[in-house]
Amino acid sequence: MELYGLIGKTLGHSFSRDFFLKKFDDKKIDADYQLFEMKELVDLHDFSKKQTNLRGFNVTIPFKRKIINQLDELSPIARISGSVNVVKIIRKNEDITLKGFNTDTHGFEQSLKPLIKGRKELRALILGTGGAAHSVAYVLRKFGIFFYFVSRRPLKVETMGYSWITPKVMEEFRLIINTTPNGMFPNVDHCPEIPYEYVGTEHILYDLVYNPQETLFLKKGSEKGAVTKNGMQMLEIQAEESWKIWQSKKHQKNEDNHFWLW
Repeated sequence: MELYGLIGKTLGHSFSRDFFLKKFDDKKIDADYQLFEMKELVDLHDFSKKQTNLRGFNVTIPFKRKIINQLDELSPIARISGSVNVVKIIRKNEDITLKGFNTDTHGFEQSLKPLIKGRKELRALILGTGGAAHSVAYVLRKFGIFFYFVSRRPLKVETMGYSWITPKVMEEFRLIINTTPNGMFPNVDHCPEIPYEYVGTEHILYDLVYNPQETLFLKKGSEKGAVTKNGMQMLEIQAEESWKIWQSKKHQKNEDNHFWLW
């Protein structure tokens, strides 16, 4: 039986195992999908050797960027975005090669497109600076959307602090994307600290969190008439792309069949 899984720090909220187990059952695939919670990122080559049936795994908070230094190869999108959420394990005798991909970008791009269709001169705020934030940034650059990261520790030029989000900023930046776990189950009474009183019908609030379906961030936006969307569609798309990578004997076509050596 082949084994796949998810690596992250806290995984009780994840839908990934149920998603893949249902897929395996529907397709009559002899495979399992497990959740591997880790307080700290372990040596992944050693981990993969011990899990002899493991063929690949997804990566979530907080390891999407930390994992990169342990990988043998990176796809172009993973390298450019600086974030990995899928790893494919290639086994040859006792040797193991870990190949990193980013399917978050594809999931976010496809789920965002309908929301921004017809919008001109759209500007965005990306709440958070982790791996998911950098995947979002990759897509926004592709769409030509100017953005700032928003962080509790604004130490970089392209980053602003939450206290810097003035009424004028809210007026100019109509697309707000939460990439943090703020508001995720079980902390459903939390939300990013932005001035919601300045959210209006011209705003789009996108939350990468999908559990609960409507976070407090989205609820506050909806109450002000904003367009809102959670991360479920993005997650489903990236999961399907993960499966294609694990099952393909060739590299992903949309990655130009080319890899960068790290």
